[in-house]
Formats: sequence, C-alpha cells, structure tokens
Amino acid sequence: MSRPEIDGHEFLGTVGRDWRDSEPWWPEPERPAPGAPNVVLVVLDDVGFAQLGCYGSDLDTPTFDALARGGLQYTGFHTTALCSPTRSCLLTGRNHHSVGMGRITDLARGFPGYSGRISKAAGFLPEILRDTGYATYAVGKWHLTPDEESHLAGPRTRWPLGRGFERFYGYFQGETHQFAPDLVHDNHFVEPPGTYEGGYHLTEDLADHAIECINDLRAVDPEKPFFLYFCTGACHSPHHAPPEWIEQYHGRFDMGWDAWRDATFARQLASGVVPEGTELPPRPDWVPAWDSLSADEQALAARFMECFAAYLSHADAQIGRVVASLDDLGELDNTIIVLVSDNGASSEGGAHGSINDVRLWNMVPAGVEEMLGRIDELGGPTLHNNYPWGWTMAGNTPMRRWKREVHEGGVADPCIVHWPRGIAAPGETRRQFIHAIDVMPTILDAIGIEAPAQIDGVAQQPIEGSSFAATFVDAAATTRDTQYFEMFGSRAIYHDGWKAVTWKPLGKMYSEDDDPDLPFDDDVWELFHVTEDFSESHDLATEHPEKLRELVDLWWHEAERYNVLPLDNRPQVAIMEPPPLPWPDRTRYEYRPGGPVPEPVAVDVKRRSHTITAEVDLPDRVADGGADGVLLAMGATFGGFSLYVQDGRLQYVHNFVARHEDHLAADEPLTPGAHVLAFQYRCDEPWGGGHAALLVDGRVAADRDIRRFTPMRWSITGAGLTCGYDGGAPVTSRYRGPFRFAGTLRRVIVDIEPELAPIDPDAAVDAALAEQ
Repeated sequence: MSRPEIDGHEFLGTVGRDWRDSEPWWPEPERPAPGAPNVVLVVLDDVGFAQLGCYGSDLDTPTFDALARGGLQYTGFHTTALCSPTRSCLLTGRNHHSVGMGRITDLARGFPGYSGRISKAAGFLPEILRDTGYATYAVGKWHLTPDEESHLAGPRTRWPLGRGFERFYGYFQGETHQFAPDLVHDNHFVEPPGTYEGGYHLTEDLADHAIECINDLRAVDPEKPFFLYFCTGACHSPHHAPPEWIEQYHGRFDMGWDAWRDATFARQLASGVVPEGTELPPRPDWVPAWDSLSADEQALAARFMECFAAYLSHADAQIGRVVASLDDLGELDNTIIVLVSDNGASSEGGAHGSINDVRLWNMVPAGVEEMLGRIDELGGPTLHNNYPWGWTMAGNTPMRRWKREVHEGGVADPCIVHWPRGIAAPGETRRQFIHAIDVMPTILDAIGIEAPAQIDGVAQQPIEGSSFAATFVDAAATTRDTQYFEMFGSRAIYHDGWKAVTWKPLGKMYSEDDDPDLPFDDDVWELFHVTEDFSESHDLATEHPEKLRELVDLWWHEAERYNVLPLDNRPQVAIMEPPPLPWPDRTRYEYRPGGPVPEPVAVDVKRRSHTITAEVDLPDRVADGGADGVLLAMGATFGGFSLYVQDGRLQYVHNFVARHEDHLAADEPLTPGAHVLAFQYRCDEPWGGGHAALLVDGRVAADRDIRRFTPMRWSITGAGLTCGYDGGAPVTSRYRGPFRFAGTLRRVIVDIEPELAPIDPDAAVDAALAEQ
C-alpha cells in the first residue's frame, strides 16, 4: 500500500482513528538557499553593437552606461542573428536548432531544427527557477509561440505561463504598435490601458507591470527571490517614441551615417570597447555615401535616426525606473542584471527607410517623395517607421553586415552583467567569447542551482551552453572555444580565436549579381583570425587554406550534431507552405463579438471573392448614432478593412497599406429593427482590384470599384480580426477605436471562394524578410 502524500511529498505525520492519536504534518515549502539573488534578464530588440553609449555611441543611455560602470561589459557576446532563435537560446541554454527554433516561429518548417515548437524536453529557465522557489515573471515581447497557437482558442502549453512563468504581460508577435499594442495579460488578450493622446507608450506600461510584479511579491513575501524576463519592443520597428523625446535629438544626426560611424569608432578605440589595432571596414557598396544623398534625402534619413535614438533613450529611462525600484527596495546589490540585445542592428528599412513595413509584404514600398511629405509624422502613431540601412551599418560599428547574417554585425551584440555582490571588479571589460546559450547556465551557476534531469516528469535534453560566471571574479577565466552559426543558409563557425563565415543571399536585395540559387557547396567561405581582427577586416582564406578546411569540416560536424540540416535559404517556401492547421479547411467562417482573432488563423479574404454578412437588430435611436459601430474589422492603421455603421448608414473602408482608402457608404440611413447587412467583393485581378458593393437586406445600397485590394498581408504588428469593435489603432481615421457596435450584433458570416489566387513566391520573400 502506497504512503499518503501532501502536494507530492510523502506524508510524515501520523493518521490515527481520530484527532487524539493523529499528528499533522506539512512539507517544507521549496525555497532557494538564503541570500539567493534576484535575476533580471533584459532583452533589447534589434540594438546593434555600437548603439549603447557605453559601446561607443553618442546616444543618451545613462541607465545602460551606469550598469556597465557598476558591472562588467562584454565585447565577445554573440547571438543567432535573429530574435526568436536568440530568445530560445537565452531561455533554454541550448542551440536554437536543437530546440526547433532555427528561424522565427513565423517561418517554421517540418524539420526537427525548424519546427518553431520548443518541446518540454528543452526546459526553460523559469521552469527550473520556479521549481526551486523563485517567483517568475515575463514582461514584454515573447515571439516563441507558433501562430497557430497564439489565439484565445489555442492551447496554452507554449504560452509564457505554460513554460514556467507565473505572470505575463506583453505581446506575442515579433513587433507591435508601441502606442496601441496588441497585448496579452497572463492567458488572455487585453486592451491597452491608455492612448497616444493620453500619453501612453508601451515601454512605460511594461515598466509599470514589471515594478508591479515585484511590489506584489514583496507585499506578501519579503525574502523570496524572483526572476524577471524583461523584453522591450525597443528598438524593433516601428520606431515609435514620445514626441518630446524625439525633439531632444533634433539636428543631432545631420552629419550623416559616415561621419557618425567614424566618430563612434574613434570613441570605441579611445575607451577600449574594441581592442587596440581594430580596423574599421569600408562602407559596403550597396550603402550609399551620405554625401551622395540630396539635401531632402539627408533630412529624411536624419529624422529617421532621431526617432530610433529617442526610442532607445526612452527605453533606457523606463528600464532605469525598474532598476531604481530595486534600489529603493534595497535589493539592487543582490540582483543579477543581464542586459543583452537579441541580434545586430536591422537593415529591414531598406536603402531609404520605410514608413510602413507591411507595404513591403504587398510590394508597394513608399518612395522618398512620399516619405518626405510625411516627415513630421515619423515616430508617431500613423506611421510604421524603420530607418535606412546606412544607420544599420553605423549601428554595428565596427562590424560587417547586420541582422539575419552571421558576420559579426549580425551576431556580435552588447552584453552587460551587473551584480554588485558577485562581481569583483566593476567597470571592467571582458573579451571572452560567449554565446546566448551560455546565459542560462551562467545564471544557474551564479545562484548555485544544477539543471535538473527532469522537469514535470519529462527527461531533459543536455544543456549545450556553458557558464561564464567565473569571469565575474577572474578577468582571465576561459570560456567556450567553439560555436557554430546558421541563419537562412548563411553559416559561420568560431573555434579557438578563428572564424570561418559565408554569406548566402536570399534574393537580389543588394545586387543583381547575387544568386540565391547557387548550390551550397559553391559558396565562398572567408576566414578571419578574430582574436587579432575584431572587425573581420582581413580575409585569410587564401593564406591559410588548411585552417579554412578544418573549420568548414568542423561546421558540418556541428551542423549534424545540432539539427541544423537541411540547409535552406528559401524562406518563401515557409510562407507559401505554412504548418498544417489543427482544424479543417472551410469556406464559411462565423464570428460573434469576443476577443481578437490573429490574422494567421482568421478568414483570409485576400486575392479571392468574398461576402461579409452581419445579422443585426438596430434600436430606435438609429438616426442619432444608437446603432453606430464596427461589425467586422481586420488589421489596423497600417492596413486593413472595416465594415461598420456610422451616422446611421452602413459603410465599408478598405485601407490599402495606409496609402489610400476606398470607401463605400449606403445611399440611405438604416431603420430600426432586424436587418441583414452585407459587403460583397468580386476579385477581378488578384494583384489589382475588383468590384465592391454594400447590401442592406439584399438591396444594393452602394457600389464602386476598389482600385487595389491588399494581396499579401494586412498588418505585421499583431493586429487581427475583431467582431463588434476595432482596435486602438483603428483601420481608418473616420472613427476612433474601439468604436463598439451599439446595436445588437447576432453574428457575422464570411463566405469565401475556395481557391486562393496564386502569388509570385520570389516577390513575396523580399517583402516577408522585412518583418523579421
């Protein structure tokens, strides 16, 4: 007969016939060793090696700089070159292919290294810390849940609370609108608590929730340590910042990216951020010289950078609030703060910058003239701005290339560790090679916790990272000697101070001579002795062919070991062949008022004829707005559609990538009572437009041609489909969100043609790469 238990522990008391001969017993609560430190892991987004003040920039980052002065600044920290993969490394201590995150979750493929699904065998750091008595909180960007599970009807096993976090406040996608974000609170969606007009910004909201989690813990338990995973949207596009922060940078980048890069490099050399003897590689051919731009183009490019800088400085201030709260509690000295970026600076704004990245998906980028006409809107809620790649190059000084690529500009990133109680010589620089997979074992080592063999009864994969905690007290401590890299077919291997690397084009983004179809065996590898050549300036492949062969062979060995194969530089295939959905295909969708439905799992009306039918009951006050509001909407300010009632009339608007709107309004006002309100669209040309009509009880009430219907993507900020309301960044400025329907909305039915018009996959990939 098995012994009785309490909460999984063998009962050690006595059970008699009644209370007189019985002895109660309680298991001791799981608590870490006395004095165990708190842990705060801060992950910045798309911040390059040179963009923090302490790494050489002249951007205002006093919080980050103070953490570096009071802690250790690492110049050999490396990532995977992309966000979801790096985050999987940070939280699991394993290589991204080993846990199925070879790419972002949005580009999953049916291979072990690319599934986009992290199994329970790859335990997360919060799962380990939770089980040893830590409180665990996640705030900010997630981007580790597959699209087909990131909705209210989905399983929660791969949501933050399913992977060891006890509280979560943030967003799922790779990016979101910073003034009107698509938010998740624990296991449900919520609306932002403020508006742009009221001074709301997401980073401030995230800091508020981080501080709230800590204060809530201390209100009950003054000693329990916590793990806070704090991930800002900064500085991923859109580069949104409060106007007063942007104004502080007015005119500060008028010198241009070439001069800024030179000045940053000089500061890096003077401060010792880069080793003595480091060279600055020449500007790539595809990046225009600043002096070659017209005066208007320079003014536009400078304004783009002002918005980015303001975004970063504003994030620095909000993280500073969290740090100050720890200081106020008297806990800063015994809190391990690790601050990193997830990859190098991003080139996704293209050569001139972008004011709406969803346009790239739909292959209608904004030209310089249009962007100049909207220059005063940059950084605000109506644009999705992303700076030009000249600033990307400068932001990665002195490294070559950028995000998505495995030269140092894509994978070498800032890393600061602050822990007054555990660091022997604050303010020093560490040059050891370390990788994102080393962060988890370092934290466990510093706390004194061993990674368990099982979590929740599941046997665990080996931890592949190694601790660099010894560097906290020993400047000469050794760290890992080998690490592979792979992203979209670009490959690299670091070993004992040498690095072999090859770049694989994904299209003709930089030159018509780029050949993405070149066999992998024909790729040209470069060789750098990075111990002596920090910036990969001198290719030694012809001088040391034996060393190059040795490293390339080692890369293939590591690739087979860690599920990197098969190599594939065709992200368009993942776009055209997404993972199967766990529900049957259908041509009729039915919606009722409720939570948002993310675009990837909502009805797809693009490139096909369709009908939207709303069954409603309208009150007597139709004429004075008593029946106004949204029936069905998709997307947001940057593109979408909305079927709604306004001023008592049925209306529809198609917002084509925020370039223009096609609007229909019924010829007569609606009357009280039951009605069937409909919108019909006949797709005449999948990449063009078609004919649209509004119907009231079967009667055509308005019709017109739609000049061009959105072919590929409504939004990349997470905005999805909503029934009975629109979001905080509404599809059209004709009303203010959420513009909830005031009548009774029984249901909305969307009927679609079964066949989706084909698209050009090669054109689609160039657009899709802009969002990562």
